[in-house]
Amino acid sequence: MKSQKTKKTIKTIKIDVDKCNGCRACEMICSAFHAEPKYSSNNPARSRIRIIREPLRDLYIPVYAGEYAVAECAGRDKYTIDGKEYDECSFCRASCPSRDEFKEPDSGLPLKCDMCEGEQEPLCVKWCMHDALLLEEREEEVDEPEPEDEQEELEIGLEALADKYGLEKVKDAMARISKKD
Repeated sequence: MKSQKTKKTIKTIKIDVDKCNGCRACEMICSAFHAEPKYSSNNPARSRIRIIREPLRDLYIPVYAGEYAVAECAGRDKYTIDGKEYDECSFCRASCPSRDEFKEPDSGLPLKCDMCEGEQEPLCVKWCMHDALLLEEREEEVDEPEPEDEQEELEIGLEALADKYGLEKVKDAMARISKKD
């Protein structure tokens, strides 16, 4: 695989747990943005961000969807926060076979945060009135694959999705995506 080094702006969402009050505005705007047609409905199961909550201790932790994991991880670490024990899956950003978080409710296909593609900033950041979510941008030097390598990776990814979910579900999802354009 050939590649060349280029500078790329990497966008991430910085989360300040101390500022999150659990209002779930981020979940609502994300699900509305990803509704079909856009803003036509509100289904938190379509949201690419979730709030893990412990209301008795007034603790709320936003977690946004990351990469799909084809297998269940081996991590079984436990975290204790304000006396309550959480397992590692609670804070995991991946959609994986062992849990239902970050999966499209109709098709079961994995969800991933797309930073509200087409918008100036992710809407969860824009709608967070307490600055618990902030857009962070940084320049990084990355390997950029040749165009034929990208096509090969795309084909491998589509083949893996078809193997896991079936060709018809992938076709249906692609048809819904193409309607958005």
